[in-house]
Amino acid sequence: MSYVRQAAEGDVPELVRLRALLFDTLGGDFFAPASADDGWRDALAVVLKDQLASVTVRILVVDGGHGLAACGIGTLEQRLPGPHLRNGRIGHVIGVVTDPAYRRRGHGRAVMRGLLDWFREREAARVDLYASVDGEPLYRDLGFVEHPDPSLCWRP
Repeated sequence: MSYVRQAAEGDVPELVRLRALLFDTLGGDFFAPASADDGWRDALAVVLKDQLASVTVRILVVDGGHGLAACGIGTLEQRLPGPHLRNGRIGHVIGVVTDPAYRRRGHGRAVMRGLLDWFREREAARVDLYASVDGEPLYRDLGFVEHPDPSLCWRP
């Protein structure tokens, strides 16, 4: 069984490493543009340190033998309530990733269950995520379904 804990400031270098691993796995010009340099890693470390203290962010980790085996980030956003969003609170799961040496041991599932419990405690009306091909079966098993809205993005 995986022991999931809240990340601490000392975990930031490993969180950056795992996030980079996620981008390498996803690949393509969107997630790993050829024009990118490694400056984003320093920016990520700064933001992660700030977010560790935020009440609207939950960063969960599972320890490995040397460094982190897995991590996942949840954020809570307050939007306007509506008939489809009773209190306007939307959760977002960001970057659940497991180091390849620790895969198929239930770490990702344990992190997700921890994040979903956190979202329930905060009465999120809905939780959204983007699934990789490898992660989709886990998310579907946990009850995630297709979103009714089409997903579009814009980059200025």
